Amino acid sequence: MEAQNKYIRFDWAAKRLLRNKANFGVLEGFLMVLIGEEIRIIEILESESNQANETDKFNRVDVKAKNSKDEIIIVEIQNTRELYYLERILYGVAKAITEHISLGSIYADVKKIYSISILYFDLGIGDDYLYHGQNVFTGVHTGDKLIINTKEKDVIVRKAPEEIFPEYFLIRVNEFNKVAVTPLEEWIQYLKNGVINAETQAPGLQEAREKLLYYSMSDAERYAYDEHINAIMIQNDVLGTAKLEGLMEGKAEGLAEGKAEGLAEGKAEGLAEGVLLVARNMKKQGIDTASIMACTGLDEETVSAL
Repeated sequence: MEAQNKYIRFDWAAKRLLRNKANFGVLEGFLMVLIGEEIRIIEILESESNQANETDKFNRVDVKAKNSKDEIIIVEIQNTRELYYLERILYGVAKAITEHISLGSIYADVKKIYSISILYFDLGIGDDYLYHGQNVFTGVHTGDKLIINTKEKDVIVRKAPEEIFPEYFLIRVNEFNKVAVTPLEEWIQYLKNGVINAETQAPGLQEAREKLLYYSMSDAERYAYDEHINAIMIQNDVLGTAKLEGLMEGKAEGLAEGKAEGLAEGKAEGLAEGVLLVARNMKKQGIDTASIMACTGLDEETVSAL
């Protein structure tokens, strides 16, 4: 790739450069393409992504924005790279709701959350690169959607639960393997490999071409960025190796036993060994104990003993 066409990866940009109000257009374009309506960012909220230390690998970026109906929305962007990702997503949404409502406020002040997880690792079984879900209450026998009646300012207002409950977007970056044609595909292509087409018309990517050039960073910034990418590669490698070894050991032991319970037990033991392998490798790479605990689910005593 030519030097002038090398762009900073989105996960790094979201933690560092896109917090600048002058660069909000990049994030607004991405959110507009993903959510499907005009989004205007009000501010980047204070969150754990503000960590200056490079060992903070497990981050999120909270964005306070307004949609086309002038409703306030809190968007949570996660660059998730850990084993218990569903629990992590749920925790992040709950924390965003509670962090951004004032003490003494009424429940009507709770804002809808859009949780956007940009995943750079194998999530599981599924053929698509983008999944979307939300809370919808459906009649078990009738199949109809429940609508709630609420009274606001002496007026009965009907609201669907999905107007209030969070929406979740899971972007499986590594599963995108096609020629980018639509604005959304162009964005996923950029998320995966940092490529932005010169003739792009996708909202936000035109601004990204101007503001997220790799070679516009200082030497110190480039060094920190390169270390960030190296850390991602190391972690993905050890996680992938642990998963493969765990499955192989589990299958071998299960087949040796010749029983279904032997297979299940073998898989469990193999995966447990895989988690320890991940922790050992992360420790060798100088990753701090807190990050290893967050990634593997191991307690401090176990990590310290490795």
